[in-house]
Amino acid sequence: MARMLFKLVLSLSLFVSLILSSNAQTCAKYAFSSNRVFRSCTDLPVLNSFLHYNYDSSGKLEIAYRHTGITSSRWVAWAINPTSTGMVGSQALVAYQQTDGSMRVYKSPITQYQTPLREGDLSFDVSALSATYANSEIIIFATLELSNNGTTLNQVWQEGALSGNTPQMHATSGANVQSMGTLNLVSGEAGAAGGGSSRLRKRNIHGVLNTVSWGILMPIGAIIARYLKVFKSADPAWFYLHASCQFSAYVVGVAGWGTGLKLGSESPGIQYDAHRTIGIILFCLATLQVFALLLRPKPDHKLRFYWNIYHHLVGYTVIILSVINIFKGFDILKPEKKWKNAYIGVIVALAFNAVMLEAYTWFVVVRRKRSESAGKMPHGVNGANGNGVNSRGARPQQA
Repeated sequence: MARMLFKLVLSLSLFVSLILSSNAQTCAKYAFSSNRVFRSCTDLPVLNSFLHYNYDSSGKLEIAYRHTGITSSRWVAWAINPTSTGMVGSQALVAYQQTDGSMRVYKSPITQYQTPLREGDLSFDVSALSATYANSEIIIFATLELSNNGTTLNQVWQEGALSGNTPQMHATSGANVQSMGTLNLVSGEAGAAGGGSSRLRKRNIHGVLNTVSWGILMPIGAIIARYLKVFKSADPAWFYLHASCQFSAYVVGVAGWGTGLKLGSESPGIQYDAHRTIGIILFCLATLQVFALLLRPKPDHKLRFYWNIYHHLVGYTVIILSVINIFKGFDILKPEKKWKNAYIGVIVALAFNAVMLEAYTWFVVVRRKRSESAGKMPHGVNGANGNGVNSRGARPQQA
């Protein structure tokens, strides 16, 4: 039965994927209204973008960059980077519809992050530059002279919002930081830029390490310490489990924190201030917790009470900030929704178990205190008090 269900699900998945692929828009099916013909084209992987072009051996490149699903309140750009694979150094063609309905298209050399897209000359000649907007689609037409740039291009494409007739900074997460790659003008093969794919891989590693360490192992370690130590049979095993879990979380978390620092140093123009600040605070507090273990007073020491308050306060603060920062990371990285839902499921499961264990351990503690109180009460014999004297002041008759 299970095998039949698996085959059915697999068949439905293949069927749906075939339908989606058959309905997906490809550049080869597109016909320009001006009857212009381009011999080559490539479907760019993100931002609903397509590049049509004609290239000859003299280095002349005639392009039509299409960006679909765009509104009139946004700008688009396509660029070539002659020196690297990133944004800085790109030689861009920018287009958008102005508030009066006319199209503006111009050249813009990118010299810094968070660029205002100022107009300027490019490192190569550009002619026949124009743009159109119709049916939620902007098309940039241009002819480039690339005699000194070889046959493989580093291309970048982008979109962002407009404020009146002024382009604003584009988004710094999701598809907007993946919109770069290489293009072989002879073979037509397009690929991801090495820097972009490497950066995305580092971002994914950063997210996984921090989610597992700060967001899962830390709460599990806290649950172990709070609820297992109630049971006398678990002493001292609960302490070693708690310490091992928290130390492992700290080591993995420091590795994730380090990848975050590396990503920040490689992308000086892309900053997530809140996410970075919380990450630094988490690292500092967790490091204090590790060193606090070395200064832990003995159970009967007069300072142990205050150490416990500090330890619990800092520990729960780390857990709360960790969960908040992980969700900020999801908003930045924008992975598939299933990963965020999976983490929500883990957090809900941990919270549910914590609530159930809280109720059960309170029951155990209350019952234990009642039992201990009952064991300390004096008991008389035949109505006698603790001195063996009955209520009439006489000693009971000896047997």
